Parts: sequence; structure tokens; C-alpha cells
Amino acid sequence: MRTSRLLLIALALLVTGGTSQAQILRQIGNAAGNAARNAATRNAERRSEQTVDKIMTPETYGNQGNSNGGNDQQPTSGGGTGSASGSQTPQSAANAEMNYAKSDFVPGDVIIFEDFQEGEKLGEFPSQWDLMSGNAEIASINGEKCIYLIDSNTSITPLIKPSKNYLPEEFTIEFDYLARDEAHTTGMNQYFHIYMYSANNEHDKVFESRWYPLEGRNSLYTYWQPPDGESRIANSEEMRVKGETWQHVAISFNKRAFKMYLNGNRIVNIPNMARPAWLFFYINQDGAKELFYIKNIRVAKGAVPLYDRIMSDGKIVTYGITFDVGKSTIKPESMTEINRIAQLMKDNPELRFSVEGHTDSTGNAASNQTLSDARSKAVVDKLVGMGIAADRLQAAGKGQTSPIADNSTEEGRARNRRVEFVKL
Repeated sequence: MRTSRLLLIALALLVTGGTSQAQILRQIGNAAGNAARNAATRNAERRSEQTVDKIMTPETYGNQGNSNGGNDQQPTSGGGTGSASGSQTPQSAANAEMNYAKSDFVPGDVIIFEDFQEGEKLGEFPSQWDLMSGNAEIASINGEKCIYLIDSNTSITPLIKPSKNYLPEEFTIEFDYLARDEAHTTGMNQYFHIYMYSANNEHDKVFESRWYPLEGRNSLYTYWQPPDGESRIANSEEMRVKGETWQHVAISFNKRAFKMYLNGNRIVNIPNMARPAWLFFYINQDGAKELFYIKNIRVAKGAVPLYDRIMSDGKIVTYGITFDVGKSTIKPESMTEINRIAQLMKDNPELRFSVEGHTDSTGNAASNQTLSDARSKAVVDKLVGMGIAADRLQAAGKGQTSPIADNSTEEGRARNRRVEFVKL
């Protein structure tokens, strides 16, 4: 009703004319747009809850199949229009590294599921996922592949067995999603959810996190279920973004304690939550033309203290140190793990390590060797820059020569891509 009244006033101003009226008209138009967006947000949130309930019915789940179906919103040149790449200014990269270095997030040691979209074909449904509803496919942004959730009410879940009970008592989840500021959107409402459910009842929602990645904000709504008692809701402050940027989300669960991080900063801290058993991603676009993307998804079992691993195994095998695709550039989120290694060496000055980079067997063996040499050296240089004496570290790239799993499977290749700190 309010929007209708504003439009009537606007028509009256058009009849009377005048410069001042034209200025007022623009203000009224902005107010009308804001009112419409607010109404769309409220309506979309109500529809979201109804749609999720429908998605979770047994007759709906599993009947969609993996066919991609028709789509008239194909991303230009394989997806993406902005500058959402891994490139950063030196200052922003330094700030990001500082955030991660201070973070208390500890990535899991044993990979349960990992999907970096390598080897996927553009336009195909992502091979390591199941479609619960809607439509999704592989796209590319600035040459890097990602998962593109196309239609409103799309839900996808990892292909992990057992499908409804794979999260252990201690686990971590990491992924990246694309956020945009107002200059890169049409102002339409869009949000996505991470849902986690118990193993006992597929309708028993343990955790929900709802994000609004448009209009320059990461506004977060969080719902969780304690082991006993009523569900609870918390809202974090809005976190502003500029341009089109990839945001890194990390989640840790330790028996009952739940934490969530955004770009290294802890934003959710729940001391007592029921144990989740499985998860899925869900997107509601409310008719928006903007597209939603995720990439670099990893689920792992909880971490063992570093010193305990050194004493028991003689080495630390880590998947928490990652690099830009095909490069030796260390990603900012790796600083959490690198900082832990640096602190371990400072606390135990007798420790010396051979830093060994490993690849899977994808690609040329000689190129993989050269890349792992460069990556090993990059990690050593980073630790030396943090105050560790150079004579306590050796760089030793291993390429694809020392696999610890079968390179013929996605899971095996994920385990083979690693950095090891071997005690000297």
C-alpha cells in the first residue's frame, strides 16, 4: 500500500512539473524501491521456510535426479562479470594474512570430502554432489571453476556415504562464496543457507545459518538446537564488502562446541549444540538475476594437537596450507596453520623440519615437481619471515612421487595434495 501511495504522489508531481518536484520524485522513487525490497525480503524469508520443509520430505529428496535441465540465465563467458579473483593489493593481502594468523580455527586432519572443482566440465552438474531441488552447474570466474547455484530454491548436498550420517563428533567445514556490493547487483533480494541435520531424523534441524551476500553486506542469521531444550537464534553484525570478493567461511565442531569464522574472524561461538550428522546448501534468489557461487569445499575430521602428531608420527601432515591454482602463492587462509607451525617451533627450539610439498598425479610429472619445489620453498620463506631460523628448515618438493592414497579417485587425489613437516 505504501508503494502505491508513493506512485500516486509521483504522478501528481509529473503533472505540476518543476525542478524541485523532479528532485523529490527521485527521492520518492528510491523510497519506493526500498519499500519493495523490504517487502520482497519478508516474503522471501517466509517462502524459504516453506520451501525447505517441502525439500526435506522423503518423496521430494532423491527424486530430482542429476539432470541439469534448461536454463535461460547462463553466465556470460562461463560465469561471473566482476573482478572476483584471488588477486589482492599488497595491503589487503597483508591484512588478510594477519586475520588468519590470529585465528583460533584449527583445520581438520583427515579429509572426509573435498571439492575444488578440478577436472569438471563447464555447464555440467558438479560430479561430487547430489541435487535435492532446483538447478546447479559448473561455471568459471576469471578462469577458476566453481559451483553455480542457478535457480531459486536450489539445494545440493555432498555425495558422502552414509549420506545422512557422515559428520563425526569433531569436524571442520570450509568453503568460499562470492559476495557483491551494491555496484554489482540490481538490489534484488538473495540469500543462501547452510543446513545441518541430525542422523536420527532427517527433519530434525540442528543448525541453520542464513547469509545475505548482496548489497555490500554479509548479514548473518543463525539458528541452533541445544542437545536438550528449545532452539535458539542469534544475529551477528553486518560485515561490509567491496566489489565482488570471495569470502572464506570456516566451521568447527568439537563434541558440543560450535564455532564459525569469516575470513579468519570468529563470528559465531555456540558452547553447547546438538551434534550435526549431515549438511546441505540452499539458495533463495526471490527472482533476482544475480547468481550465486561457491567453491573450495572441504569437510574433515577434527584436528590432533601438532606436538602430539610429531611425537607419534614423526611428522605433521596438513591440508590447511593451500595455494593459488597452478602457483606457489600461499592463500591467506593458510596463515592459521602456518602460524601454528611457527608457534610450535618457537615453543620447541629443538625441532627441525623438512618441508615437503606433495601433488596428485594430475598433469605432467615434471611440472608437478617444479610446482611442489616452489611451494615448499614458499612455506619455508614464510616461516623464516616469521622469525624461524633458516637452518631449522629445509625445502623438499616431492611432486607426485609419494602418494598416500589412490590417485584414480577424487578422495585419493585430495589426500595426496598436502604439505608435510617431517622431523629432522
